[in-house]
Amino acid sequence: MPETPENTQYSQNVLEHFSHPHNVGEIPDADGIGNVGNPVCGDVMRLYIKVKGGKIVDAKFKTFGCGAAIATSSMVTDLVKGKTIEEALSISNKAVAEALGGLPKIKMHCSVLAEEALRSAIEDYKKRQGNDSKS
Repeated sequence: MPETPENTQYSQNVLEHFSHPHNVGEIPDADGIGNVGNPVCGDVMRLYIKVKGGKIVDAKFKTFGCGAAIATSSMVTDLVKGKTIEEALSISNKAVAEALGGLPKIKMHCSVLAEEALRSAIEDYKKRQGNDSKS
């Protein structure tokens, strides 16, 4: 039987972020883009960040995956907005899962992907800053 929110033990917050995800889409002039995927489960996340004055002012995502992958992508974009780069780097997969009211053990890997996508976007941002003569 395919996984649906109805047959998996998800918190109300996970269901809300799955059914009505926040910050879906792309940032065309993103300052950093993170791409991660898990070939085992098929989840693929792309996270975009916009940085001004050392703070993440916007974050959006595109995720192909299960309900937990979509919910963790949505939550990590909420958590990161308004944070400095250093503060954003301290957001762990556990913080994402806790903010969602917990995840089933079998779905914790989705919160790891969300953390990795965020770190990847920040690494991309830092690389662009180092290579961009305009900054």
